[in-house]
Amino acid sequence: MGMIAGVALTIAIFIYMFWPERNPFVQADKTRADYLRERKDAIYENLRDLNFEYRAGKFTEQDYQEQRTGLEDEAARVIAELESLERRGEFGRRSRA
Repeated sequence: MGMIAGVALTIAIFIYMFWPERNPFVQADKTRADYLRERKDAIYENLRDLNFEYRAGKFTEQDYQEQRTGLEDEAARVIAELESLERRGEFGRRSRA
């Protein structure tokens, strides 16, 4: 009796875990601000990685400065757009992209 219950429970778990959604292509709506926050976090992580790898000797000074400048410029653009959205109060709008 215990073995039957175990098999039934295992089957139920597999069905629950792998049952397909009604529409697997539906994604949660994200606001532009959500996207920008994620991008900002990724840029900061890339800057930390770049600093670590530079200190480990994987980059020349010139390459390090070029990549760092590019990441810092991109971070500045993202932060400026986030602040612009905040000033306009557009955090609730959903992006269509």
